[in-house]
Amino acid sequence: MSEVAAIGAQPQVAGFALAGADVHAADNAEQAREAWHALPDTVAIVILTRDSADALGADRTAPQAPLTVVLPT
Repeated sequence: MSEVAAIGAQPQVAGFALAGADVHAADNAEQAREAWHALPDTVAIVILTRDSADALGADRTAPQAPLTVVLPT
């Protein structure tokens, strides 16, 4: 079964836990990259804050990367 995760600043992603997403608080670029690389292979969709998406750069569009959705600012 595929899973959904969220990576970003706690206030912006905390609510996704209520819908069953695996939430990873990331207050800076390093934490966002660590959370991304720690995601299990079962994660199919990752919700990202704009800052987290920027921190991941090209990693989020790699061929085997999960689908990403960036929250509007």
